[in-house]
Amino acid sequence: MTAQSNRYAPKSEPFGRWLLVQRSRGDWIDGLADAARADRAFPKDGDVEAVRLRMGQLGADPDMLEALEDAEMDWLSL
Repeated sequence: MTAQSNRYAPKSEPFGRWLLVQRSRGDWIDGLADAARADRAFPKDGDVEAVRLRMGQLGADPDMLEALEDAEMDWLSL
């Protein structure tokens, strides 16, 4: 792919920013997104690993880590 054709390739939204706008989904991701919006140090431009690291720093419970896995699968399917 040339530099010029790469310019027209769709940009992938960072996982952190995608997660912040998830609302009223009716699934586990709602709680994860709510917690992300409440965290002033949340890695907005971070990837899944940056979010996982932040959750570990905050002592996230296993349910939240499972919600992160669900969120990652949804984000990757875009």
